[in-house]
Amino acid sequence: MTSLTTSHAADLVAALLFILSLAGLSQHRTSRAGVVYGIAGMALALTATVVLAAQSITAGAVTLVVLAMALGAALGLWRARRVEMTQMPELIAVLHSFVGLAAVLVGWNSYLEVEAHGAAQTAVGADLLGIHHAEVVIGVFIGAVTFTGSVVAFLKLSARIRSRPLTLPGKNALNLGALGGFVALTVWFTISPDLSLMIAVTALALVLGWHLVASIGGGDMPVVVSMLNSYSGWAAAAAGFLLDNNLLIVTGALVGSSGAYLSYIMCKAMNRSFLSVIAGGFGIEAPSGSGDEQGEHREIRAAEAAEALAQARSVVITPGYGMAVAQAQHPVAELTRRLRERGVEVRFGIHPVAGRLPGHMNVLLAEAKVPYDIVLEMDEINDDFAATSVVLVIGANDTVNPAAMDDPASPIAGMPVLRVWEAEQVIVFKRSMASGYAGVQNPLFFRENSSMLFGDAKQSMEDILTALGTDGRTAPTPATRQATTAGR
Repeated sequence: MTSLTTSHAADLVAALLFILSLAGLSQHRTSRAGVVYGIAGMALALTATVVLAAQSITAGAVTLVVLAMALGAALGLWRARRVEMTQMPELIAVLHSFVGLAAVLVGWNSYLEVEAHGAAQTAVGADLLGIHHAEVVIGVFIGAVTFTGSVVAFLKLSARIRSRPLTLPGKNALNLGALGGFVALTVWFTISPDLSLMIAVTALALVLGWHLVASIGGGDMPVVVSMLNSYSGWAAAAAGFLLDNNLLIVTGALVGSSGAYLSYIMCKAMNRSFLSVIAGGFGIEAPSGSGDEQGEHREIRAAEAAEALAQARSVVITPGYGMAVAQAQHPVAELTRRLRERGVEVRFGIHPVAGRLPGHMNVLLAEAKVPYDIVLEMDEINDDFAATSVVLVIGANDTVNPAAMDDPASPIAGMPVLRVWEAEQVIVFKRSMASGYAGVQNPLFFRENSSMLFGDAKQSMEDILTALGTDGRTAPTPATRQATTAGR
């Protein structure tokens, strides 16, 4: 068997492992196996690539490739061990930017190689030169958009820049004009390739990627992360065409298509079209007073919340990004265990865009060993809130906002939300009365059946656990002690 045949066989096996990885990651119970499949597929692909390349490049070049792989692996392991779960969204955005930058570099290298040696002396061939030129421009464009878009997403997610959308005059016309310019430059470059055109395409794509994501508000950031994931996949596929690498084409197509489908699912969950997300984010049309308080709110103490939970028949917990920031998932899991031991029905309601990353809350709860069968999606839990005794809203805001259903003028109007306000009692864990990531005030906070438990979510949850006691019975609150004393 020749080395080329062996490489093709390795590529086929690696592609199958990547498909098995995606299938495994679709469920909690098989997610660990999915990660293992992905690691095995990538290790096989890298090994096959280096072995095949060793036969056509010098030993010194092979050494540099191996050193680059070792350095990348070391940096990846170091960062993976240090990153917090709350930092995962921005970490993924950074990784997407690397893929985009790699696609840009591959495109430029492919163009310069053909220019230096001519089509006849390269793998392109004179008859495919026009197609090659088009591939170069498309690959560079997608990669550059992914690169700068991912950088802006990272800056927003990590709060290094404001999450509010950038609203330049005629921004939609600017985006459409940039796309039209890309099409014109692609045709021009295909007919008459020139270095100045390559520079123009690259610059245009870099600016467009920055403007696209900068114009999207914080409420749409989960969709943006998914969208950039799809872009990075298509950028990798474009690089695969330029490098004549079938595995890179297959892998890029898998990532691109799965990211696009996930973006569609999330847009559907937010009652928004993909084009509306690209055009701008939540909060653009919000009136100047959208963040002002809309009534009187009621505060509750941890001991009172513990008493309400102890007397409840059923409890639903709806987590959000605030739970991730406070790292409250472990005390939440402990509260779940204690209440279930008392016979209280406890379930979780997860909105499709809870947190700042698709599946963010599911991963946190799985990390805390919350049983999978009590973690339900929005469509599975929404009709049960009316029969629920207590709902705990832990760090969620926009995903439980009744304005989405009640206020047609709200920037989030029409977005499906968790109808927590239908429960007998709602306890909201928040640090303050500030509006959510989308910049929209939440009328839930001022409803008669809602109470605010202010403070760090983890500390508040630990205070509730202390009040419940190890046997599940609540310690007496001041009001209970006063009533008991009066009874004597």
